[in-house]
Amino acid sequence: MKELVEGFTIQLKEANDIADKAIISTSSNIHQIIVTGLGGSGIGGTILSELVASSCRVPILINKDYSLPAFTGPNTLVIISSYSGNTEETLQAMNEALAKKAQIVCVCSGGKILEIAKQNQIDHIVIPSGHPPRSCIGYSLVQLIKILVAKGFADNSLFVDLKNAITLLDKEKNDIKKEAQNIAQKLVNKIPVIYSLGSCEGAAVRFRQQINENSKMLCWHHVFPEMNHNELVGWTVRNEDLAVITFHTSYDYKRTVKRYEVCKPIFEKYASSVIDLHAKGNSKLEQFLYLINIGDWISCYIADIRGIDPVEVKVIDHLKAELSKF
Repeated sequence: MKELVEGFTIQLKEANDIADKAIISTSSNIHQIIVTGLGGSGIGGTILSELVASSCRVPILINKDYSLPAFTGPNTLVIISSYSGNTEETLQAMNEALAKKAQIVCVCSGGKILEIAKQNQIDHIVIPSGHPPRSCIGYSLVQLIKILVAKGFADNSLFVDLKNAITLLDKEKNDIKKEAQNIAQKLVNKIPVIYSLGSCEGAAVRFRQQINENSKMLCWHHVFPEMNHNELVGWTVRNEDLAVITFHTSYDYKRTVKRYEVCKPIFEKYASSVIDLHAKGNSKLEQFLYLINIGDWISCYIADIRGIDPVEVKVIDHLKAELSKF
């Protein structure tokens, strides 16, 4: 897994080349966009929605289930995101999108989704296969950006931001790894409590997923200011097993930042440590990719310290095997 994280910027460059060659038809009368996908394939949709939240003129819904919303129809753009192309839930959602005559674009490495796309002459982008889906977020996220740009719902300047992000991550690589190692030491054998200050919840969710899959640990995440209206009340007892890590970007709303400044001493009183992780970069995409990359490194270093294989997901394989019996 560390080799794949090490090659993150190489993956982003390859993803950019794939996007540059991809042919996506223009559309008209799109009233809403649904990105449907799960796990490592679905998180790209969450990040995408935050990336274009202030500019996209139609709502974007991230769907992580078998079924699509009732409003899905001919005026809905449904983006099918499945790395393997065989994700059970996403396949059913795709069949439902077809039945509802939605406008569809697929991102996958092959599988049944690619077969269906070809059979129905649906636009699709094929990304390289053979890796754990969670390690291929660069491939999938860049293609999601490509689709929105091609459909007129995002600006092509995002690809300039992508190139700047690659330069940033290459320049900061050694410092990112060093900081990730230090943070991993503080999180190992703890229950990480991950907070986003609102602008980058997708990166925080991604980090939670990586802690789950790579580090084989439970953790949870929440987001400001929502956590101020519920979870904050739970901070009443000192617990040395908890370690707080917070995700910050320059796009965090000023009142949200003030909320965190008030809450931080509370976390320090009741948790073993509080770690503030500040993104670097001059654009949302640069900062999001920075947080994703350092989070991936942290999860791998925790796996190293614990002496476990970050790649294996035997319990998920068991789940899929049992579901195949029904």
